[in-house]
Amino acid sequence: MINTSNYQRFNNIVGWLVFAIASFVYLSTMEPTASFWDCGEYISCAYKLEVGHPPGAPLFLLIGRFFSLFAFGDTSKVGMMINAMSALCSSFTILFLFWSITALGRKIMEKSGELTSGKLFAILGAGAVGGLAYTFSDSFWFSAVEGEVYAMSSFFTAITFWAILKWEREADQPHADRWIILIAYLIGLAIGVHLLNLLVIPAVVFIYYFKKYDKITRKGIIITGLLSVVILGGIQGGVIPLIVKLAAKIEIFAVNTIGLPFNSGTIIYALLLVGGIVFGLRYTTKMVKPILNTVILCFTVILIGYSSFIILVIRSQANTPMDENNPENAVNLLSYLNREQYGTWPILHGQYFTAPVIKYDDGNPVYSQDEKTGKYVISDDRKGSVPVYDPRFTTLFPRLWSNQSNHVAGYRNWTNTRNYQRITINNPQTGETETVEKPTFGENVKFFFQYQLGWMYSRYFAWNFIGRQNEIQGHGSPNEGNWKTGITGLMKADLDHK
Repeated sequence: MINTSNYQRFNNIVGWLVFAIASFVYLSTMEPTASFWDCGEYISCAYKLEVGHPPGAPLFLLIGRFFSLFAFGDTSKVGMMINAMSALCSSFTILFLFWSITALGRKIMEKSGELTSGKLFAILGAGAVGGLAYTFSDSFWFSAVEGEVYAMSSFFTAITFWAILKWEREADQPHADRWIILIAYLIGLAIGVHLLNLLVIPAVVFIYYFKKYDKITRKGIIITGLLSVVILGGIQGGVIPLIVKLAAKIEIFAVNTIGLPFNSGTIIYALLLVGGIVFGLRYTTKMVKPILNTVILCFTVILIGYSSFIILVIRSQANTPMDENNPENAVNLLSYLNREQYGTWPILHGQYFTAPVIKYDDGNPVYSQDEKTGKYVISDDRKGSVPVYDPRFTTLFPRLWSNQSNHVAGYRNWTNTRNYQRITINNPQTGETETVEKPTFGENVKFFFQYQLGWMYSRYFAWNFIGRQNEIQGHGSPNEGNWKTGITGLMKADLDHK
């Protein structure tokens, strides 16, 4: 029989061994300089703490700056040091993945009695196989050797999931909710790297439900699923933008209406926010409301982690060589975080790519500081900047929506245009009558399943765990970018053409 201390010792030893293997692989295969795409920008921004493209990755830049110091002034080695940071983040991802697998394995094994040597070997073997399989998976290895945000984001995702498993093990003990607060803090930190970490929230909520409720019901599962979506959406669509949005509104009101100096409104807002948190914590402690107290603590530590974005404001005020969108105050930071320069795209309801524009509505005005007047003035009123589409050419769950020429070509390639409807309209721009194609909802759904799920998602997943034909992205042809097993006749393209 294996006691807890022996299990923990073996679990740590094998876990760190797997970590060492992953570290050796990634550090020995990492890029010596900058990879193609955003890596050069991230490395440059990290080295000099500059402001890169929205919505920013301030925590990545801060940690990247620390790693760049190990170049010891040799600028040719800066890229390598930041790539090494990604390599180590990926190794730690594998470590926490190993411990997550063994934690789940231990829980399963303990259901059939106490741990034996055989069960221990099975648990550790499962962790090693899972960890090393992911170590050598195509996309993870790819991100592990370059200076991009995905390696660090994966690390935060892995440690967050590991933390909820630690909570699950100790949930019935005093002070177990410290793990929940740690998870909230990790989520707040991860926002300063990439929003991918938010996707772990549903898993966290379900583990909490299964642990706290003895009777699992269909209704409970549905409510838990909806609650997890609400929490995820509340952080992504609420906490992240609204904290800054309120600061921006109060800032403009304080400066333009009351006549206070620039940044006064932001300071007042910060004091009110901190005061409200302190009051909430004191009140819930006094009235013995532990759940509400924990919720406020979680909100607080999310904000503490999220505060890494202040570095963007500080460095923007220093007018660094790269200072995209100039987010040097709460007003500009809001536009930066909302990624307004990229425009918008429909998710649940919107237009088809052929939809005619019937008019243009006004967008949100852009403000800038006017040092002469001491006010915020509108630098771009954005009047007539938001297109309104003919409602006959809109749909629920639009997948065929972009009117960029290369996207349109892709839509037509993956759908049957002969099924498109032909609708006669009165063109509001020219006043002339014309016939416009409208994709059917069936073709819209077909594109979702065949291209977005089938080609882009399933094929990408298969690249990691089956194999890939070649490095070409491809657009559905039998010779470009299919998944491949290495077994003759058992390849995606071969199966499609049998």
